[in-house]
Amino acid sequence: MSADDLALDPPAAARRLLGATLWSGPVGLRITEVEAYGGDPAGPWPDPASHSGRGRTPRNAVMFGPAGVLYVYLSYGMHYCCNVTTGPDGIASAALVRAGDIVAGHEEVRARRPAARSDALLASGPGNVGSALGLTLADYGTPLLDPSAPIRLDLGDPLPDTAVARGPRVGVSLAADVPWRFWLPASPSVSTYRRSPRAPRIA
Repeated sequence: MSADDLALDPPAAARRLLGATLWSGPVGLRITEVEAYGGDPAGPWPDPASHSGRGRTPRNAVMFGPAGVLYVYLSYGMHYCCNVTTGPDGIASAALVRAGDIVAGHEEVRARRPAARSDALLASGPGNVGSALGLTLADYGTPLLDPSAPIRLDLGDPLPDTAVARGPRVGVSLAADVPWRFWLPASPSVSTYRRSPRAPRIA
C-alpha cells in the first residue's frame, strides 16, 4: 500500500477509500461514505466547492501534497472533519470522510459520543467521524500510510461497483450537483443527503 493507490482523480480516489479502515489508537472505523473534492482553476480538477478552489493557503496546504495524508479542519468552530489527501503530489484534491462503521474501540467511541442514539450513529456525519476518532488540529498532516503513525489507513481491497452508490455532495452551495459523493447503501451509518438551500436550482 502506497500513495500511488490514491494518486488518482478525485472521484476514483474517493471511491477507492470506501471499505478502507482508519485506525486511531484502539478505534477502528470502516469508511462507508466519502465526498471527493478537487482543486484550483489551474489544476486538472477545478472545484469551486473545494477548500483549495481558490488556491493554496496555510489551511489547505496539505491538499497540494502527496496522497494519503490527513487533512483536518474545524467546521463551524465545533467539529473536526477528517479528509484524506488524494491525487498526484503538487495537485490539490482530497476526500472528506462523511461516515463510517465502528469496528473496534466501541467503548472509547461511546464515551466520546454519548449523545449517539445507536452504534450506527456513532460516526454518521463528518463531524461525528472526527469525534469518534478523537481528531484535533494537531493531527493535521499525519501520514496515514505510515505504519508507525498514530492515525493509519488500511485500504484493503477495492469494493465491487455493485456495492457502491453515487450522487451529489451534501450541503455545498457551489457545484452542488456534481456527483462526487460515494457511499455503501448497505451500511446504516451513511448520513442523510441534504441539499444546501443556497445552491441554485437546476432549471
